[in-house]
Amino acid sequence: MGISLYKEPALEKPVLLACWPGIGNIGLVAVDTLRRTLEAEEFGEVEPWDFFYPRKVLIRDGVLKDLEFPNNKFYFKRTEKKDLIFFIAEEQPAWEGKTYAEGIKAYQMANLVLDVAVQFDCCRVFTSGAAVAPTHHTLRPRVWAVPNLESLIPELKSYNNTVLMSDIEGRGGEGNITGLNGLLLGVARKRGIEAVCIMGEIPIYLQSFPMLYPKASKSVLEVLTQTLGVNIDMSDLIGFAERSEKEIDRLYNELPSEAKEQLDKLRQLGHTKLSDAGIITEEDKKKILEDVDKFFKKSTKEDES
Repeated sequence: MGISLYKEPALEKPVLLACWPGIGNIGLVAVDTLRRTLEAEEFGEVEPWDFFYPRKVLIRDGVLKDLEFPNNKFYFKRTEKKDLIFFIAEEQPAWEGKTYAEGIKAYQMANLVLDVAVQFDCCRVFTSGAAVAPTHHTLRPRVWAVPNLESLIPELKSYNNTVLMSDIEGRGGEGNITGLNGLLLGVARKRGIEAVCIMGEIPIYLQSFPMLYPKASKSVLEVLTQTLGVNIDMSDLIGFAERSEKEIDRLYNELPSEAKEQLDKLRQLGHTKLSDAGIITEEDKKKILEDVDKFFKKSTKEDES
């Protein structure tokens, strides 16, 4: 179990950006778009044997030739302002059937990623994922931020369209981040590395729907390019987000009228505190989610048919 590096590029205090699949693949799409647009070069990987089951067994002429595992690769790119390392993973190491990684395998994976950060003297680590929020898909998704050091808070508050998770209403200054996004923050703090998780908002009624949510990925990517001082062409991602929103609109307009009326209130509220507005109660929210979940499951089955 370990890291396999094909080369050791000369980098000056790079920033490491790490991402894995998650709700809407928000962080994964954002970080991988940046990686692909900058044409970052692959230079290593986490060896998969102890973390994943093979996706495929390749057999030729009756003989096993190879095992295909999820990719977990490192890339690097030198830019004018920052040297960058990307860690792009196709899967999180599962633990006893849970959706998100936890337990010893996840802890080992987090430490292996940070071993590379230490080896190349990274000045900071970013992770990224989704923030499930009482918002509407027609609104601009905000970016929630969580640092592992209090000293980073003033900087995060200066980011455009960004709010600290601890400042979100109803959280009492607290919150949690599932999977490797949260675990990496904690392990990085233990090892003396500053780290930040930035998460794009996804409406509560889309969290279980099996589709990407590039509109939030765009918000995350805007924050990343701002803080890294990198300018990239986002036209492909913008087009992807527009096509995705049209598809969501189509499904949204087919919702039962009662559920749609309730969800329309989220559009009217914008980012106003729900508790201040007093429009949607917890009972309303539960009923909406049940109706939407049933509808999307029905729609998914019909599409598959």
